[in-house]
Amino acid sequence: MIDSASWAGRLGGDTFLARTCFQAHTVIRSNGSARLSLLTWDDLNEIVASHRLGPPRMRLSRAGEVIPATAYSVLRTNRRGVSWYLPQPAEFHARLAEGASLVIDAIDQIHPPVREAAAGLERFFRTPVQVNAYASWTAEEGFGTHWDDHDVVVLQLEGSKRWKIYGPTRQAPAWRDVEAPETPTGEPIADIVLTPGDLLYLPRGWWHAVSADQGTASLHLTFGLAAQTGAEFLGWLCDDLRASVTVRADVPRFGTPEERADYLAAVRKDVLAALDDPAVLDRWQASLDVTHPGRPRLSLPHIAAVPAEPGITVQVTVSCARIDQDDQAVSFAGAGSEWTFALPVAPVLRLLADGPPATLADLAAESGLPLVQVAEVVSALVAGQAVAVVGGSL
Repeated sequence: MIDSASWAGRLGGDTFLARTCFQAHTVIRSNGSARLSLLTWDDLNEIVASHRLGPPRMRLSRAGEVIPATAYSVLRTNRRGVSWYLPQPAEFHARLAEGASLVIDAIDQIHPPVREAAAGLERFFRTPVQVNAYASWTAEEGFGTHWDDHDVVVLQLEGSKRWKIYGPTRQAPAWRDVEAPETPTGEPIADIVLTPGDLLYLPRGWWHAVSADQGTASLHLTFGLAAQTGAEFLGWLCDDLRASVTVRADVPRFGTPEERADYLAAVRKDVLAALDDPAVLDRWQASLDVTHPGRPRLSLPHIAAVPAEPGITVQVTVSCARIDQDDQAVSFAGAGSEWTFALPVAPVLRLLADGPPATLADLAAESGLPLVQVAEVVSALVAGQAVAVVGGSL
């Protein structure tokens, strides 16, 4: 499992966040360390065989163009009228041999090892993460020279992949923008080959072209980090300012020039006062953490309270939960909700927030609380979709 500490260790921890994040690309070589088996070729074959992954969730791309699904699949329809594309192995293989690349979007949603790695990266960057899988066999660039509207962390799993990096042509481009970046000209600023275990960090807006030109089949994961831009901050600030009657009031669209000027002055006063608060960015980050959607999971067969059985294993489903404690109580916030507990519950919450699964017996031993009380705490968090039962049930 790659948790937040593992990601921090590989990327460089606080030094990376202060000096590299959002600013420059960087390559972290594996240096012969143990290869990570988050996704293997066998896993990929099983995923394609056992899931109905039609386009655009699963697609083949060549030279920047998506290949029609009918070129490698047949459309099936059952008696209930449900249709899906069924891959045909021979045609699928042929398209890949011709130069297409295989993409599976959001593979973290269907492959647990990748999901756990994504959750660990979310804890490190404090932002939602989506993981796509890419497989290529030829020197042809499946997507041409392009840029992404989010930062990425690339993990090479199998084979080798060449990355030509051109840098940005527009500062901080966004998916909602007033103009598009210009296509880069000239030679790339970096030409690198990733081998198994290597990591690449690439800020959003950096143009790049990728190919499997080393004579080996290549498989890699791209962890896409949700961008938290000034636009997102100002959107949150606008919502926060709804506490002001000036902001809630109707704009005097039909008022006199004096009334309109007075309105603008009042709005300006409220906005500037909010921006003058030295803690405003901390409050925004706290809001991002507690509203992070996490990765909700059912806790079947426990559709009501979780029973006080020592072997039941639970795990937090929110990657950025926040714990606050004073001399009277401890609170746990995540998935858009907040709970307040007595101080003895704090060790339970901290062990859960670390991320790995824990049994009710582990939580009871850590806190010194009776198993029944631990089950009650866990039941409240399960009901709030911040924790789920992940094992140990009969």
